Amino acid sequence: MSNAVTENHHNHYDPTGIRFGMWLFLFTEILLFGTLFIVYAVYRFANSEPFHDASATLSILHGTVNTVVLLTSSLTVALSITALQKGQVKRSINLLLITILLAGVFLVIKFFEYKAKYHYGLFPGMEGYIELPTGQKQFFNLYFFMTGLHAIHVIIGMILLGIIAWYIRKGTINPTRYVYLENSGLYWHIVDVVWIFLFPLFYLII
Repeated sequence: MSNAVTENHHNHYDPTGIRFGMWLFLFTEILLFGTLFIVYAVYRFANSEPFHDASATLSILHGTVNTVVLLTSSLTVALSITALQKGQVKRSINLLLITILLAGVFLVIKFFEYKAKYHYGLFPGMEGYIELPTGQKQFFNLYFFMTGLHAIHVIIGMILLGIIAWYIRKGTINPTRYVYLENSGLYWHIVDVVWIFLFPLFYLII
């Protein structure tokens, strides 16, 4: 009976199907952010100078540090997958925890960026924002919506990677069954790629 249950459990483990499902999900994410990038391009084309002026209020240093942080986190999640494939379970978990920590650093920096904008009244609806030219308002609308949506994805990724680390610790995800770790890594890479586009679009306008 036990063997039958085990065999049935293994028959339901379909790495190809799981990977395909993840790619479908990621495709919808690409469509979402791709549409937002098109909207950004339209508004920026119509408001080139106001976008440049509004961009000058952002901290290139903060944006650069966050870019380095996320690129490093992509490396650590990739190394985590490799470690698990080699049977280095503890190393794999530790690398995931480092990834989560780096994600936390990213969010803390983003929090202080948002706090600075709040301090100067540049959040939509605040007095400083209302007094801005229309083009700059459009810039900040897109900035807060797109970077905020990205931050939500970062938080989701942190939760997902934490769950994966727990299952690796339990042995459910292991050197022979690691597709869920791979999928989590794919999700995290997409989150990082989105930021690589957001950084120059908002911080490096020339």
